[in-house]
Amino acid sequence: MKTHKVLLSALLVPLGVTLAVAPAVSAATPDSAPAAAPAAASATTHAATPTGPEETTTATFRSPEAALGRVAHPLRSSGAHGGLADLRPFGRMVGDARVVGLGEATHSSHEFFTVKHRVFRYLVQEKGFRAFALEAPWSSGLRLDAYLLRGEGDLKQIMDEEFQGTYRWWNNAEYRELFQWMRAYNIKHPKDPVRFVGDDGAFAGSELYDKVNAYASAARPELAPQLAKLYRGMRPTTSAEAYVNDYLSKPLAERKTLAERTGRAVDLLKQRPGRGADADARAWAVQHATAIHQMATLFAFDLDDPRGTSDAMFYRDRIMAENVAWWQQQTGDKIALAAHNSHVALTTYDPASLPKAQGDFLRERLGGGYLSVGLTFDGGSFNAFGQGGDVRRFTLGPAAPGTVEHTLDRVRYRDFVVDLRKAPPAARAWLATPRTVKNIGTNYPGNMDTPQIRLAESHDIVVHLHRVGAARMLK
Repeated sequence: MKTHKVLLSALLVPLGVTLAVAPAVSAATPDSAPAAAPAAASATTHAATPTGPEETTTATFRSPEAALGRVAHPLRSSGAHGGLADLRPFGRMVGDARVVGLGEATHSSHEFFTVKHRVFRYLVQEKGFRAFALEAPWSSGLRLDAYLLRGEGDLKQIMDEEFQGTYRWWNNAEYRELFQWMRAYNIKHPKDPVRFVGDDGAFAGSELYDKVNAYASAARPELAPQLAKLYRGMRPTTSAEAYVNDYLSKPLAERKTLAERTGRAVDLLKQRPGRGADADARAWAVQHATAIHQMATLFAFDLDDPRGTSDAMFYRDRIMAENVAWWQQQTGDKIALAAHNSHVALTTYDPASLPKAQGDFLRERLGGGYLSVGLTFDGGSFNAFGQGGDVRRFTLGPAAPGTVEHTLDRVRYRDFVVDLRKAPPAARAWLATPRTVKNIGTNYPGNMDTPQIRLAESHDIVVHLHRVGAARMLK
């Protein structure tokens, strides 16, 4: 029997179950020293490039990396700060997209977070984006959003309390700096603020129950007793990690009963359409109740059964897409969506363990309004749970020949962004061929660290970084 902590970890680790894997692309070693934030890398030329038109044409048809080099655009820096002019080509790639998925090949590398920070700054200032969504609970998003909008609460306390368990990877200095920038932006732009969205469903904080009950008491008092009965014993009174571990210790039959109860609560709130000012309040109350139901449903799958875990992963990516789409439609905000590459992807990295990715659901809903951006790296460090369950820093050497990253790292720039949709003919066959890619979740090593994907089918755009360092975790 799995422990409850392992159950939750298996559920939240991208592709963290069952299938046999390809050989590792490079050796990894655990590091004992704490990770320091690396200096930003400059966009210097990474490889020798042709100097004349004839040489350029010849090289283009000689290798996929030369072909991609013709349409790649260098990044001035992989850091969070500084000018944004180098991101103008990226802005043209974004076009009219309403949701831009920003991936990561590990869950805890400094540059993946800082690149997202700088890209979000650009999207806010130049493309009118107004929300940052993260693979974190809906209730966590509400607390952070209240801090960003009105300064409610203490940022350190919110991050410590909300980013626990397998969400602890978000309690890092890089995201703290992003939140501080968002708060400062809102102080300067109180009538046009940036918002924060938690789109995940593996915890439902007490705020959700309080908001649903407050709406019912004010607008539907006849429902208040029924809701209280349906939610009895469910509102968290302990830490998020303790609550989830206790919840998963309940027998499966009891968890299924709880999911049935939370579903009835949603149905009650939906029974009578709202009118006028009540319509908006009702919509938010239904969404908060839906988030409670999402958690209960997610934990009502049989997570001791590989099929149940696969079904839960399908459900989880579906609800993450639904929550993002709901926010976008309800508020009109354009959204930068931060998640693992395997979640923002347009097609699953592994059908057996993750039948359908969040990005696939979003493309179905939004069409070209959703854009998938994968972030890759050649070598470097990251934090992850080791085999003993402790948090460790690991280092990977350069990618092996034949892998996605080996070729990308031979494009002419050290760090760059490239639109795969506009790849020259010489690169298209390479992009359409299954190749091994780094795909590191919250545990290392994991069962699907090196899946094979067709890059052009998985992402619209790729941001490739030559080297990354481990993120600076705060707790």
